[in-house]
Amino acid sequence: MSDSATRAKWDRAASTFDLMSAEGPEKRWAPAKHEFFSRMGDGKILFLAVGTGLDIPSFPDGKNITGIDISPRMLEFAKPRVAAYNGNMDIRELDVFDMDYPDDHFDQIFTSCTFCSVPRPVAGLECLHKVLKPGGELHMFEHTRSRWFPFNLMLNIMTPLTSRLGPDMNRPTTENVRSAGFQLDAVNHIFLDVVKTIHAHRAQENGAAATAS
Repeated sequence: MSDSATRAKWDRAASTFDLMSAEGPEKRWAPAKHEFFSRMGDGKILFLAVGTGLDIPSFPDGKNITGIDISPRMLEFAKPRVAAYNGNMDIRELDVFDMDYPDDHFDQIFTSCTFCSVPRPVAGLECLHKVLKPGGELHMFEHTRSRWFPFNLMLNIMTPLTSRLGPDMNRPTTENVRSAGFQLDAVNHIFLDVVKTIHAHRAQENGAAATAS
């Protein structure tokens, strides 16, 4: 059963989401996101949490992308950007916990500032692990908790407020990826140790575990 509280929260945020994000964070992170999404390959790609589609202009052309989001209001705002994408992109209203895709279905999964907001993040990542093919790749552009003072203190103080409106600011996302069964390949810091890219894969049954520092 889909999470009605989470859906309602993001439905409320949809009308002002571009105003809050497009002229600030999205412009700031645009070069990093273009590089991040350049990893999209030629197989079946799942993009989790489409939102209003602000990431879509950073996608490389000609890819086969399935986009999902829990919020129908967000997806309404995303439709023009989906229509403008120079490739094959379909979007669906769907909770990560209610995905009806077959096991071992996608070659790659991408997230962008998503797992700061998914309830039960490890369980959500386990759902992604299930629909990813063995050997398939998980690529995440996320803001996470910090290990550095005073940023760790600031994020802990901010989270009770921000979580009511949108994201938690202090999630241990890298550790959660490991806990969900993925093998880490690389973690790259984009801004301090707060904004980062996380690259992982679902191990083959006879594959060796990869490591990341």
